[in-house]
Amino acid sequence: MRRLVALFVLALIGATLYGLSGSSSGLIVNHQLLSSRNFLSELNAIENNQTLQCYIYALDPTSYTKGAGGDSIEAKGAATWANLRVEGLAIDQFVTQQLKYHPSTTELTAAKASLESEMSEEATQNSVTCPGTPATALAEMPTEMRTSEIYAQATSLYLVGRVKDTIPLTTASAKSYYTAHQADYDTLCVSVAVVPLANVSAFEASQAAGMSVADLAKKYSEDSSASKGGAYGCYAPSSTYYEGVRSDVTGLALDTFTTKPSEVSDNGSEAALFVAVTKRTVTPFSTAETAVLTDLRNLNATSASALKNDLLYRAAVHVDPAFGLWGLSSSEPSVLVPSKPAKGDVISTKTLTTASVTYK
Repeated sequence: MRRLVALFVLALIGATLYGLSGSSSGLIVNHQLLSSRNFLSELNAIENNQTLQCYIYALDPTSYTKGAGGDSIEAKGAATWANLRVEGLAIDQFVTQQLKYHPSTTELTAAKASLESEMSEEATQNSVTCPGTPATALAEMPTEMRTSEIYAQATSLYLVGRVKDTIPLTTASAKSYYTAHQADYDTLCVSVAVVPLANVSAFEASQAAGMSVADLAKKYSEDSSASKGGAYGCYAPSSTYYEGVRSDVTGLALDTFTTKPSEVSDNGSEAALFVAVTKRTVTPFSTAETAVLTDLRNLNATSASALKNDLLYRAAVHVDPAFGLWGLSSSEPSVLVPSKPAKGDVISTKTLTTASVTYK
């Protein structure tokens, strides 16, 4: 949804769980305050509005997990949202104070459209169907929250545009990038072999001896596609599953199973998933455009992440302990959730589910 790193987590949050009043310190970034009252209002909005809740969840469903201590989903969610807000405040201040940029009404309108587009794309990519539109989700936010999110989107887009090596998100730039990386957007036909772990050594020996992809799948795979020589389907860049397929086969020669399989669960037993590309077809830009723009956005985010981390290292940050602890994670400064939150912090645990994403 936001900024230099476009994904964030939903963990359902009960705003009354923490027993706080509006007099607590909230979040402070370089002397700019987001009051506890406003922060709790935002958490309440996420918990109590289904469309807003759904789009936030859709941005990173795989990160929706329980914390280490008891019923710690709510504590994790509060810390995650606090971290997002800290990042936004740090970026806003740098852009407005150091770069002297203040978005115009026209730019804020464009930022709102950009924010809605990102929300929609993430929901589609993660196969999440929400009850309303991204515009509905924004409307469900408290005024202060909605204004902050749109303003932060505008300042983040501006900052990304100022970072060295950033590629403009325009059709012309996308076409140029596509032309230079055309093979990265081929339509991919793949075969798979789901091999019991006990048979992996025999599978690899047969592969080394020159057995074909089709014969390997027929002999060793437990997948229903084995009778078809492992043929699983073809995926264009417009497919929901394209990014995962492309990642699995990057660098593979045609008609060759990967030598580094993924471990999967097959009917309750662990197995190795081998994937092979059996055919590549050039995809026209019109079909690949969305995937190209997503890649450009990710490249820009990667380029900008170093600057974001630098801003966070330099920022003076205070986080109310009820919302998390400001510290150094494995890669960057962030709001951390305590590993063993007090049982009294949480009244109940709520769960949101979504269909698992697999090749289909």
